[in-house]
Amino acid sequence: MNTSLDTAGHRDLRMQIEALMADYVHCVDDDRLEELPGYFEERGRYRVVTRENHELNLPVSLIYCDGRNMLADRISALRTANIYEPHVYCHLISSIKLTSVNGNELTARSNFAIIRTMSEGDTSIFASGRYFDRIVKHGDELKFRERVAVLDSRRIDTLLVIPI
Repeated sequence: MNTSLDTAGHRDLRMQIEALMADYVHCVDDDRLEELPGYFEERGRYRVVTRENHELNLPVSLIYCDGRNMLADRISALRTANIYEPHVYCHLISSIKLTSVNGNELTARSNFAIIRTMSEGDTSIFASGRYFDRIVKHGDELKFRERVAVLDSRRIDTLLVIPI
């Protein structure tokens, strides 16, 4: 069991990471998607991949945004060009773990489940999986350098339009 990161100083970092993750998912769940790029460094990367592709180290992603501008473009398209049935997410995050500290770069992982509610009221578990994060600390502020959402299943029953 690795307890080397379970010190008082690292517990503070873990709490900051937990706050970053909570703020991120509340931003998505509250449909404040235009704020999402601000959680990333300028050249931050956001990807959604299947567990199979992740484990085989295959580059194919269901969503791939390289930089804040690409993520902002995706959100703009979601608002103006994409046609999809309205729905909302409710993220559940657990097992947040600080896995490494290297200067101002941190790595963390956590588990997630996303409950989706459609406009007509149908509710289901939409996705589950793990987040693998590279986070950079700039003073008191944390930003994602890379956020990879690894889905447990390769089946998505509808258009994956809203970032997870």
